[in-house]
Amino acid sequence: MKKLLATLGVVLLAACAWAQNAMSVPEGTPLKVKLQTTISTFSSKVGDPFQGKITDPVVIDGKTMIPAGATVEGRVTRLNEPRRIKGKPTISIFPEHIILPDGQRFMLNAVLVDTDIPGTDVNEEGQFKGTGHERRDQIEVAGGAGAGMLLGGLIGGGPGVLIGGAVGAGATTTHWLVQRRSAVLPSGTGLVLELSRPMTMSTMAAGAGQ
Repeated sequence: MKKLLATLGVVLLAACAWAQNAMSVPEGTPLKVKLQTTISTFSSKVGDPFQGKITDPVVIDGKTMIPAGATVEGRVTRLNEPRRIKGKPTISIFPEHIILPDGQRFMLNAVLVDTDIPGTDVNEEGQFKGTGHERRDQIEVAGGAGAGMLLGGLIGGGPGVLIGGAVGAGATTTHWLVQRRSAVLPSGTGLVLELSRPMTMSTMAAGAGQ
C-alpha cells in the first residue's frame, strides 16, 4: 500500500510539473514549413508519408513553443488529375505530428492554407490546386488552329481557311482533353499550415527562452 501511495505521489508531482510548464499554442497559429518530400499527382499515392521542417519558430509570450528545425510529419490524403482543360489537379495532405529536435512528438491538427508556388492556390478545404490549363496550352491550341487555317487556305481558298481552322483547333483541343493535368509540390516548397485546434506543449520541452 505504501509503495502504491509513493508511486501515486510521484505521478502527481510529475503532472503538477507538466501543468506548471504547459502552454497552449492557439488555434489559427500559422506554421511555416519547408517541404522535404516531393508530392505529385502522377507519382505519389494516397497514404504516402511526407515530411517538412519548421522554418520560423513559434513564440508565445516570449517562450519558444515550436523551434525552427522541428519536423512535421503527415500523409497524402487525396490526388486528382482531371482530363478536362478547365479542371485543376488536386493534392490534399494531412499533417499529423510535430517532432521536436529533442525527439518529443506531439499530435498536430492543422490544415494547409498557402504555398510559395506562383500560379497555384489552396482552397478553403486545404486542397492544393495546380495550374490546370496553362498559357502554353492556349498557345498550342492557337497554333493548331493557325496551322489548320493555313493548310485549309492553300487547299480550298476562303472556305478552306475556316474549315481548316476548325479542324486544326479541334485536333489540338482533343489532344489536351485526353491529357491528364498534373500537380507537383516539389521538395523545398514553402508551405503555410494553420492550426485547426489548440496544441498543448511543455515550454521546457519546446526550448523556452531560446
